[in-house]
Amino acid sequence: MTKYQVRRRALLLLLTVISMTLSAQDFSADRELFDAYRQENMAVWKEYIESLQPSAVSSQTLLYEYGYCGYIVAEAKKEGKEALLPEAKRYVQLFREHVEAQKGQLPAGHYEMYLSAVMVYELRLHIAIRPIKAMSLAKEATRLAPEDPLVLSYYGTSLFYAPKPFGSKSEALTWFEKAATYFKDSKWEYCWVREATKMYIRQCHEKLGR
Repeated sequence: MTKYQVRRRALLLLLTVISMTLSAQDFSADRELFDAYRQENMAVWKEYIESLQPSAVSSQTLLYEYGYCGYIVAEAKKEGKEALLPEAKRYVQLFREHVEAQKGQLPAGHYEMYLSAVMVYELRLHIAIRPIKAMSLAKEATRLAPEDPLVLSYYGTSLFYAPKPFGSKSEALTWFEKAATYFKDSKWEYCWVREATKMYIRQCHEKLGR
């Protein structure tokens, strides 16, 4: 067995363990995926998503699909990388299927949050044009889960990227800062959205000149 095969087998074993832990609603063991996010090594996330079995899909695994779809869609939209579009569409379709399969089993607000994200990705890929519905779902998620930092940060992200009159960097900052207060709980230590929220807060301050 080559050194590459040994490393790949070890990675897949690790991802299986992480998947089992995430399905138990615990973020404390996904440090490897968090480190990969910080190092911008999304190949690790791709391996993780590809390794998922249908029975292992949960709110936590959907969070990684949401993040990876955001990455691959952004890459596919870059000039010269149009060849990635079919792959991006495949991952977004898989994400949609997993979201719908988990309807009724997700924490409050998460179905609306993830479905909104699906619609945003479909919009960017010109699959379906439903920006108002996507924003409405994001807002509804905050009503259903007013203290969930994932939901609050997602709505902030929606406001950050949406064009006026739907979007607002100032309003986005309010939601990011609110999410940050809940992200202080130690259970979110290795959650990539916590790290992303800090980044968005910095960007909002820069753009708003604060």
